[in-house]
Amino acid sequence: DVTLLPAHFVRPYRKGNKTDKADAKAILEAARNEEILPVPIKSVDQQSITTLHRLRSRWMANRTSRINTVRGLLRELGMFIPMGSNRVVPLIRQWIHEPDSKIPFALRSILEETCAEIVQMEDRIRLAEIQLNALCKDDRVVERLRTIPGFGLLTASALIAFMSDAHRFPSRRHFASALGLTPKEYSSGSRRRLGAISKRGNTYLRMLLIHGARTVLWNSKRIDHPDRLRQWALDLQATRGHNIAAVPLANKLARIAWVVWTRDVSFKEVSIDKLISNPIRQTAWRDITGWRPV
Repeated sequence: DVTLLPAHFVRPYRKGNKTDKADAKAILEAARNEEILPVPIKSVDQQSITTLHRLRSRWMANRTSRINTVRGLLRELGMFIPMGSNRVVPLIRQWIHEPDSKIPFALRSILEETCAEIVQMEDRIRLAEIQLNALCKDDRVVERLRTIPGFGLLTASALIAFMSDAHRFPSRRHFASALGLTPKEYSSGSRRRLGAISKRGNTYLRMLLIHGARTVLWNSKRIDHPDRLRQWALDLQATRGHNIAAVPLANKLARIAWVVWTRDVSFKEVSIDKLISNPIRQTAWRDITGWRPV
Protein backbone atom coordinates (compact mmCIF):
# COMPACT_ATOMS: atom_id res chain seq x y z
CA ASP A 1 0.00 0.00 0.00
CA VAL A 2 1.33 3.39 -1.01
CA THR A 3 1.29 6.05 1.72
CA LEU A 4 1.98 9.76 1.44
CA LEU A 5 4.20 11.19 4.19
CA PRO A 6 4.61 14.88 5.05
CA ALA A 7 7.89 16.07 3.56
CA HIS A 8 8.80 18.40 6.45
CA PHE A 9 8.75 15.41 8.84
CA VAL A 10 10.76 13.17 6.51
CA ARG A 11 13.52 15.69 5.81
CA PRO A 12 15.17 15.48 9.30
CA TYR A 13 15.82 11.75 8.72
CA ARG A 14 18.02 12.45 5.70
CA LYS A 15 21.73 12.39 6.39
CA GLY A 16 24.35 14.06 4.24
CA ASN A 17 23.67 15.40 0.78
CA LYS A 18 20.37 15.05 -1.05
CA THR A 19 20.50 12.00 -3.27
CA ASP A 20 17.97 9.39 -4.28
CA LYS A 21 19.62 6.86 -1.99
CA ALA A 22 19.58 9.26 0.98
CA ASP A 23 15.95 10.17 0.30
CA ALA A 24 14.92 6.51 0.13
CA LYS A 25 16.60 5.77 3.47
CA ALA A 26 14.95 8.81 5.04
CA ILE A 27 11.52 7.74 3.79
CA LEU A 28 12.02 4.23 5.18
CA GLU A 29 13.07 5.56 8.58
CA ALA A 30 10.15 8.00 8.70
CA ALA A 31 7.70 5.27 7.70
CA ARG A 32 8.78 3.23 10.72
CA ASN A 33 7.90 6.10 13.05
CA GLU A 34 4.30 5.58 14.20
CA GLU A 35 3.99 9.20 15.31
CA ILE A 36 4.32 10.45 11.70
CA LEU A 37 0.83 10.11 10.30
CA PRO A 38 0.34 9.75 6.54
CA VAL A 39 -1.16 12.61 4.58
CA PRO A 40 -4.72 11.83 3.40
CA ILE A 41 -5.08 11.71 -0.37
CA LYS A 42 -7.71 14.16 -1.62
CA SER A 43 -10.49 13.21 -3.97
CA VAL A 44 -11.05 14.91 -7.32
CA ASP A 45 -13.84 17.05 -5.86
CA GLN A 46 -11.62 18.16 -2.98
CA GLN A 47 -8.84 19.03 -5.39
CA SER A 48 -11.31 21.07 -7.45
CA ILE A 49 -12.42 23.00 -4.36
CA THR A 50 -8.85 23.70 -3.24
CA THR A 51 -7.99 24.90 -6.76
CA LEU A 52 -10.90 27.33 -6.76
CA HIS A 53 -9.88 28.63 -3.34
CA ARG A 54 -6.27 29.14 -4.38
CA LEU A 55 -7.22 30.93 -7.59
CA ARG A 56 -9.72 33.12 -5.76
CA SER A 57 -7.14 33.99 -3.11
CA ARG A 58 -4.62 34.94 -5.79
CA TRP A 59 -7.14 37.12 -7.61
CA MET A 60 -8.07 38.80 -4.34
CA ALA A 61 -4.40 39.60 -3.67
CA ASN A 62 -3.90 40.97 -7.20
CA ARG A 63 -7.05 43.07 -6.94
CA THR A 64 -5.96 44.52 -3.60
CA SER A 65 -2.51 45.25 -5.02
CA ARG A 66 -3.97 47.14 -8.01
CA ILE A 67 -6.30 49.15 -5.79
CA ASN A 68 -3.54 50.14 -3.37
CA THR A 69 -1.21 51.09 -6.23
CA VAL A 70 -3.78 53.33 -7.91
CA ARG A 71 -4.82 54.86 -4.60
CA GLY A 72 -1.20 55.74 -3.76
CA LEU A 73 -0.41 57.18 -7.19
CA LEU A 74 -3.48 59.42 -7.23
CA ARG A 75 -2.70 60.61 -3.72
CA GLU A 76 0.57 62.03 -5.07
CA LEU A 77 -1.52 64.11 -7.50
CA GLY A 78 -3.62 65.45 -4.63
CA MET A 79 -6.62 63.19 -5.31
CA PHE A 80 -7.75 61.17 -2.29
CA ILE A 81 -10.05 58.14 -2.58
CA PRO A 82 -12.22 57.33 0.48
CA MET A 83 -11.86 54.00 2.24
CA GLY A 84 -13.60 51.05 0.64
CA SER A 85 -12.64 48.98 -2.38
CA ASN A 86 -16.04 49.49 -4.04
CA ARG A 87 -15.43 53.24 -4.30
CA VAL A 88 -12.17 53.09 -6.25
CA VAL A 89 -13.27 52.20 -9.79
CA PRO A 90 -16.41 54.42 -9.97
CA LEU A 91 -14.55 57.42 -8.57
CA ILE A 92 -11.55 57.05 -10.90
CA ARG A 93 -13.79 56.71 -13.94
CA GLN A 94 -15.71 59.80 -12.84
CA TRP A 95 -12.48 61.79 -12.56
CA ILE A 96 -11.23 60.53 -15.94
CA HIS A 97 -14.32 61.76 -17.79
CA GLU A 98 -14.48 65.16 -16.07
CA PRO A 99 -13.39 67.97 -18.43
CA ASP A 100 -11.50 69.86 -15.69
CA SER A 101 -10.02 66.77 -14.03
CA LYS A 102 -6.70 66.94 -12.18
CA ILE A 103 -5.61 63.66 -13.79
CA PRO A 104 -3.13 64.36 -16.59
CA PHE A 105 -4.31 63.42 -20.05
CA ALA A 106 -1.35 61.04 -20.52
CA LEU A 107 -2.49 58.93 -17.52
CA ARG A 108 -6.18 58.64 -18.31
CA SER A 109 -5.97 55.72 -20.73
CA ILE A 110 -3.68 53.68 -18.48
CA LEU A 111 -5.88 54.33 -15.44
CA GLU A 112 -8.93 53.25 -17.44
CA GLU A 113 -7.11 50.02 -18.33
CA THR A 114 -6.24 49.46 -14.67
CA CYS A 115 -9.88 49.92 -13.69
CA ALA A 116 -10.82 47.35 -16.32
CA GLU A 117 -8.32 44.91 -14.79
CA ILE A 118 -9.83 45.41 -11.32
CA VAL A 119 -13.35 44.82 -12.65
CA GLN A 120 -12.18 41.74 -14.52
CA MET A 121 -10.64 40.28 -11.35
CA GLU A 122 -13.84 40.98 -9.43
CA ASP A 123 -15.77 39.07 -12.10
CA ARG A 124 -13.36 36.14 -11.75
CA ILE A 125 -13.77 36.16 -7.98
CA ARG A 126 -17.55 36.07 -8.31
CA LEU A 127 -17.30 33.24 -10.85
CA ALA A 128 -15.13 31.20 -8.46
CA GLU A 129 -17.67 31.71 -5.68
CA ILE A 130 -20.50 30.62 -7.98
CA GLN A 131 -18.60 27.46 -8.90
CA LEU A 132 -17.84 26.76 -5.24
CA ASN A 133 -21.51 27.09 -4.43
CA ALA A 134 -22.40 24.68 -7.23
CA LEU A 135 -19.83 22.09 -6.09
CA CYS A 136 -20.91 22.21 -2.44
CA LYS A 137 -24.64 22.64 -2.98
CA ASP A 138 -25.49 19.00 -2.16
CA ASP A 139 -22.71 18.40 0.37
CA ARG A 140 -24.21 17.53 3.75
CA VAL A 141 -21.03 18.36 5.69
CA VAL A 142 -20.88 21.86 4.20
CA GLU A 143 -24.55 22.36 5.02
CA ARG A 144 -23.94 21.36 8.65
CA LEU A 145 -20.82 23.50 8.99
CA ARG A 146 -22.63 26.59 7.69
CA THR A 147 -24.93 26.48 10.72
CA ILE A 148 -21.95 27.49 12.92
CA PRO A 149 -21.64 31.24 13.62
CA GLY A 150 -18.92 32.80 11.49
CA PHE A 151 -18.98 29.96 8.94
CA GLY A 152 -19.97 30.73 5.39
CA LEU A 153 -19.46 29.03 2.07
CA LEU A 154 -15.74 29.83 1.90
CA THR A 155 -14.83 28.58 5.38
CA ALA A 156 -16.99 25.46 5.23
CA SER A 157 -15.83 24.40 1.76
CA ALA A 158 -12.16 25.15 2.50
CA LEU A 159 -12.33 23.12 5.69
CA ILE A 160 -13.59 19.96 4.03
CA ALA A 161 -11.20 20.38 1.09
CA PHE A 162 -7.94 21.09 2.93
CA MET A 163 -8.56 18.92 6.02
CA SER A 164 -10.00 15.99 4.00
CA ASP A 165 -11.65 14.11 6.88
CA ALA A 166 -12.19 15.21 10.48
CA HIS A 167 -12.53 11.60 11.68
CA ARG A 168 -8.75 11.13 11.45
CA PHE A 169 -8.35 13.49 14.42
CA PRO A 170 -9.00 11.74 17.77
CA SER A 171 -10.46 14.83 19.44
CA ARG A 172 -11.48 18.40 18.82
CA ARG A 173 -8.32 19.58 20.55
CA HIS A 174 -6.18 17.73 17.99
CA PHE A 175 -8.24 19.32 15.21
CA ALA A 176 -7.66 22.84 16.54
CA SER A 177 -3.99 22.05 17.06
CA ALA A 178 -3.61 20.96 13.44
CA LEU A 179 -4.88 24.40 12.43
CA GLY A 180 -2.25 26.16 14.57
CA LEU A 181 -4.81 27.70 16.96
CA THR A 182 -3.45 26.22 20.20
CA PRO A 183 -0.74 27.70 22.46
CA LYS A 184 2.88 27.03 21.65
CA GLU A 185 4.52 25.10 24.49
CA TYR A 186 8.07 25.51 25.76
CA SER A 187 8.16 23.41 28.92
CA SER A 188 10.90 21.74 30.88
CA GLY A 189 10.70 19.61 34.02
CA SER A 190 7.82 20.61 36.26
CA ARG A 191 7.51 24.08 34.74
CA ARG A 192 5.00 24.48 31.94
CA ARG A 193 5.20 27.48 29.66
CA LEU A 194 2.45 28.33 27.19
CA GLY A 195 2.97 31.17 24.77
CA ALA A 196 1.25 32.50 21.67
CA ILE A 197 -0.45 30.28 19.11
CA SER A 198 1.80 27.92 17.17
CA LYS A 199 0.63 29.11 13.70
CA ARG A 200 1.20 25.61 12.32
CA GLY A 201 -0.92 24.03 9.68
CA ASN A 202 -2.79 25.75 6.88
CA THR A 203 -2.42 29.54 6.94
CA TYR A 204 -5.42 30.08 4.67
CA LEU A 205 -7.78 28.09 6.91
CA ARG A 206 -6.55 29.90 10.01
CA MET A 207 -7.13 33.24 8.32
CA LEU A 208 -10.71 32.29 7.41
CA LEU A 209 -11.47 31.08 10.93
CA ILE A 210 -10.09 34.22 12.57
CA HIS A 211 -12.01 36.46 10.16
CA GLY A 212 -15.14 34.45 10.97
CA ALA A 213 -14.46 34.95 14.67
CA ARG A 214 -14.14 38.72 14.11
CA THR A 215 -17.54 38.68 12.42
CA VAL A 216 -19.08 36.85 15.36
CA LEU A 217 -17.62 39.40 17.76
CA TRP A 218 -18.98 42.36 15.78
CA ASN A 219 -22.44 40.84 15.43
CA SER A 220 -22.60 39.78 19.09
CA LYS A 221 -22.68 43.43 20.15
CA ARG A 222 -26.00 43.89 18.33
CA ILE A 223 -27.73 40.95 20.02
CA ASP A 224 -29.74 41.76 23.14
CA HIS A 225 -29.42 38.31 24.70
CA PRO A 226 -26.32 36.52 23.29
CA ASP A 227 -25.87 32.80 23.82
CA ARG A 228 -23.16 31.23 25.98
CA LEU A 229 -20.51 31.24 23.25
CA ARG A 230 -21.05 34.86 22.23
CA GLN A 231 -21.21 36.03 25.84
CA TRP A 232 -17.92 34.26 26.58
CA ALA A 233 -16.34 35.96 23.57
CA LEU A 234 -17.68 39.38 24.60
CA ASP A 235 -16.33 38.96 28.13
CA LEU A 236 -12.93 38.03 26.74
CA GLN A 237 -13.04 41.00 24.37
CA ALA A 238 -13.77 43.36 27.27
CA THR A 239 -10.60 42.26 29.08
CA ARG A 240 -8.20 41.57 26.21
CA GLY A 241 -9.43 43.53 23.23
CA HIS A 242 -11.03 42.67 19.92
CA ASN A 243 -8.02 41.30 18.03
CA ILE A 244 -6.78 39.02 20.80
CA ALA A 245 -10.27 37.72 21.61
CA ALA A 246 -10.77 36.68 17.98
CA VAL A 247 -8.03 34.04 18.20
CA PRO A 248 -9.42 31.93 21.08
CA LEU A 249 -12.89 32.33 19.60
CA ALA A 250 -11.55 30.92 16.33
CA ASN A 251 -10.22 27.99 18.34
CA LYS A 252 -13.66 27.39 19.82
CA LEU A 253 -15.25 27.58 16.38
CA ALA A 254 -12.74 25.02 15.07
CA ARG A 255 -13.59 22.66 17.93
CA ILE A 256 -17.30 23.10 17.28
CA ALA A 257 -16.66 22.36 13.60
CA TRP A 258 -15.01 19.06 14.55
CA VAL A 259 -18.04 18.07 16.64
CA VAL A 260 -20.49 19.09 13.91
CA TRP A 261 -18.48 17.26 11.26
CA THR A 262 -17.82 13.99 13.10
CA ARG A 263 -21.22 13.64 14.76
CA ASP A 264 -23.27 14.90 11.79
CA VAL A 265 -25.24 17.41 13.86
CA SER A 266 -26.06 21.10 13.51
CA PHE A 267 -24.69 23.88 15.67
CA LYS A 268 -27.83 24.00 17.83
CA GLU A 269 -27.27 20.39 18.89
CA VAL A 270 -23.72 21.01 20.18
CA SER A 271 -23.20 21.44 23.92
CA ILE A 272 -21.31 24.71 24.26
CA ASP A 273 -20.91 24.39 28.04
CA LYS A 274 -18.38 21.57 27.68
CA LEU A 275 -16.20 23.76 25.47
CA ILE A 276 -16.13 26.72 27.84
CA SER A 277 -16.61 25.62 31.44
CA ASN A 278 -13.40 23.54 31.78
CA PRO A 279 -11.08 25.39 34.23
CA ILE A 280 -7.93 23.86 32.71
CA ARG A 281 -8.79 25.22 29.30
CA GLN A 282 -9.63 28.60 30.79
CA THR A 283 -6.13 28.69 32.30
CA ALA A 284 -4.57 27.78 28.97
CA TRP A 285 -6.50 30.52 27.20
CA ARG A 286 -5.50 33.02 29.87
CA ASP A 287 -1.92 32.23 28.92
CA ILE A 288 -2.54 32.45 25.20
CA THR A 289 -4.43 35.73 25.35
CA GLY A 290 -1.71 37.26 27.50
CA TRP A 291 0.68 37.03 24.55
CA ARG A 292 3.68 36.82 26.84
CA PRO A 293 6.91 35.81 25.05
CA VAL A 294 8.38 32.49 26.18
